[in-house]
Amino acid sequence: MPSNFTQTSTATAPEILQTTLQQQFVQSRTRTLRLFEGVNPDIFRLQANPDFSPVGWHLGHIGFTEGLWLLERAAGYPPLYPEYRRLFAADGLPKAERQHLPAFDEICDYLSQIREKVWDYLQVAPLASQAWLWDWLIQHESQHCETITWVLQLHHQQTQQLTTRPITPRSSEWPLPSQAETALVRDSPPLLQDMIQVDGGTFLCGSDSPNALDNEQQAHWVEVDPFWIDRTPVTQADYRKFMDAGGYRQPQYWSAAGWQWLQTHPVNHPAHWVFADGDHHPVCGVSWYEADAYARFVGKRLPTEVEWEKAACWSPEHPDHKTSSALEKTYPWGNHPPTPDNCNHGAMHWGTTPVNYFPHGQSAYGCYDMIGNVWEWTDTWFHPYPGFKPYPYRGYSLAYFDDLHRVLKGGSWATQSPVLRCSFRNWYEPRIRIHFAGFRCAYS
Repeated sequence: MPSNFTQTSTATAPEILQTTLQQQFVQSRTRTLRLFEGVNPDIFRLQANPDFSPVGWHLGHIGFTEGLWLLERAAGYPPLYPEYRRLFAADGLPKAERQHLPAFDEICDYLSQIREKVWDYLQVAPLASQAWLWDWLIQHESQHCETITWVLQLHHQQTQQLTTRPITPRSSEWPLPSQAETALVRDSPPLLQDMIQVDGGTFLCGSDSPNALDNEQQAHWVEVDPFWIDRTPVTQADYRKFMDAGGYRQPQYWSAAGWQWLQTHPVNHPAHWVFADGDHHPVCGVSWYEADAYARFVGKRLPTEVEWEKAACWSPEHPDHKTSSALEKTYPWGNHPPTPDNCNHGAMHWGTTPVNYFPHGQSAYGCYDMIGNVWEWTDTWFHPYPGFKPYPYRGYSLAYFDDLHRVLKGGSWATQSPVLRCSFRNWYEPRIRIHFAGFRCAYS
């Protein structure tokens, strides 16, 4: 319940929901605009990578999508700035042609005009049946915030003209680690490198909660064999052993597709490496192929999506594995939303943290960092769950059920809280070296 309502408030349930949604929309937009503080006008329009649009396009697309679904589709309003449709629609221009953008102030004005009409519509919107759409738009904007953060980091690397050295110093433009972080790295006991045994049995995978996206639904029971999983994500110190052993030059550690990728993309270290004293930080900036090769190198494998999710949100003291979901949790630590005490998210550290930094964020099985810090590759192709129904449009998830995308779980340090939960599914092609992606290993 919003803080401005008390138990004696005379506000009706629809009024409370209206206020809650308005607060969430304002918070989401504040987070978005904060990312653009100090961004160079050229960077605003420039494509940093062929796989991603300019950050300015993402900002315009956020406003366009909000107007499309709330004002045009739901309220029946005529489109604002119809000339922007081809520019900012997801299926409009190819990514390489999205660099001819209006100025930042013009796009902000466009977003403000849309938002003003959205507030008008909120007063009459049928929220009892439509709240899911408003929640989806909050999550949509949060997802684009993470993409914006990633693209800005790519620009930062390019402007600094980073070399291919395995370790690069942290830029002076990034905040230095706090005294608490520095003390933790220096004074913490040896990291727990052991694996955790997860019992077999039936597990309720996915989610039917009101904020679950189409690809998370429907929740369904699956049988899981017993397995072991790493207590923490693979660290830079762990991964350096693979690099030092010549793992990038030895085909026996690579799948056939991975070795072929490596021949056409000759790399010998991750695309991103934390500052020099970051051994306890998770390795990140690796493709699925690299994660899979490391797992083979240490005699393990990547966990399946179901294994990962069970280790993250299930309880080993579950009363009845076949019928009850009473002890399934939204987050590893329980059902209350993420805070600065239990996971690294929302760019609060502007980078990764040591993998044992959040003891209050452990899962019931004892796994660290299953929410936040780095996305984690799994050994699962992105497929629909039984009973899948696409919304709000067929192309949101359905287009990616193509046996070309692997599932990632858990969120990263740049992921906003509206899209942080154990059931959330991210997906990328295995060739993509995502700055925010790492992994942990499993073993049968």
